[in-house]
Amino acid sequence: MGELGLMGLFAPEEFGGSGLDTLAYAIAMEEISRGCGSVGNIMTAHNSLYIAPIQNFGSEKQMEQYISPYVDGSVIGCFCLSEPGNGSDAGAASTTAKEDGSGGWVVNGTKAWITNAHQAKATVLFATTDKTKKHSGISAFVVPMDSPGVSLGKKEEKLGVKAASTSNVIFEDCSISKGSLLGDPGMGFKIAMKTLDAGRIGVAAQAQGIAQNAFDTAVDYATKRYNSL
Repeated sequence: MGELGLMGLFAPEEFGGSGLDTLAYAIAMEEISRGCGSVGNIMTAHNSLYIAPIQNFGSEKQMEQYISPYVDGSVIGCFCLSEPGNGSDAGAASTTAKEDGSGGWVVNGTKAWITNAHQAKATVLFATTDKTKKHSGISAFVVPMDSPGVSLGKKEEKLGVKAASTSNVIFEDCSISKGSLLGDPGMGFKIAMKTLDAGRIGVAAQAQGIAQNAFDTAVDYATKRYNSL
């Protein structure tokens, strides 16, 4: 998929992406998912949940660091929003990021059901930076997965899409740099909502591709089966 440009479908060409539009993304998602729902899941989480928010809200330096190396399929990213106690409610993040006094941040909390967690090299993370501001107190960060204090839970045992890893991502006194902040402080809720709105297009295309495969398989079976009685 990387060789075909599918791992950076709408990423800017100047950062190595294909620079295509949402329609191209939906078509690609449908066809890949028609072949394998798991691979479609990996692809949509990487494109719409990881690359898109960095592309839309990141600095040029962040795009060079976290998009350019991620469009050829050699490495992928993930999206840390959901939590064990609040699902994907972006406004209820119990994970916190506190300033460390030197311009950086210290992150503590657990994210749940994270697609690509065991393969990802970086993540877009949402954490509360000011509890008094509720939704406006949530900020977004780009965090390398090999940062000290980041660990993974066991892979979830799922009924389907088993080739796509899903697990908790745990942050324990994880120190991240000032440059990890995505957008401005307090923009996390806006970033999450915009990202999820676009991400749902990919999920719909994925479902369409899986449904098409199921229909094709059913038709093939119906034309070949015979009554042995």
